[in-house]
Amino acid sequence: MGLMLVEEALRLAREEDLDLVEVAPDADPPVCKVMDYGKFKYQQKKKAHQARAKAKVTHVKELRLRPKIEDHDFMTKVKKGRSFLEDGDRVQLNMLFRGREMAHIELGKEVLERFVEEVSDIAQVERQANLQGRRMTLNLAPRKH
Repeated sequence: MGLMLVEEALRLAREEDLDLVEVAPDADPPVCKVMDYGKFKYQQKKKAHQARAKAKVTHVKELRLRPKIEDHDFMTKVKKGRSFLEDGDRVQLNMLFRGREMAHIELGKEVLERFVEEVSDIAQVERQANLQGRRMTLNLAPRKH
C-alpha cells in the first residue's frame, strides 16, 4: 500500500476488522501489515512445532568393553556401534577394569584403538581415551558427509 501515516493505516485495519502488525521494526520506515494477529500467532506456533518435530535428536549410546574381550564378542560390539553411528548417534566406549586388570591398562587402550580402526570409515574420535578410576572412556561421533 506504500508509505502512509500510522493513523490512516489503523483506520484501514479497523474498517476490515483486522489488526495492524509491525513486521519489520528495524526498517526505515518501519514495515507494517494489515492482518489477523491471532491467526498470525497460530501459524508461527505451528511452524515452530513442525520444526521441532523434524529436528534430529542425537543420543549418546554407550558400549561397555573389557580388556580381555574375545574376537567374536568384540566384533558384535563393533557391529552394534556401527549401527548407532549410521543412525547419527554418538557412541561412548567404556572400558571397565576389574582387580588386577588395572595393572595392564595398555591392553584396554589397545582394544579401544582397535575399535576406532574398525569404525574409522564412518566415525571420528570426539574425545580421546582417558582413565577415570577403574573406567577408561572414549567418545566417537559420526563423520559428516
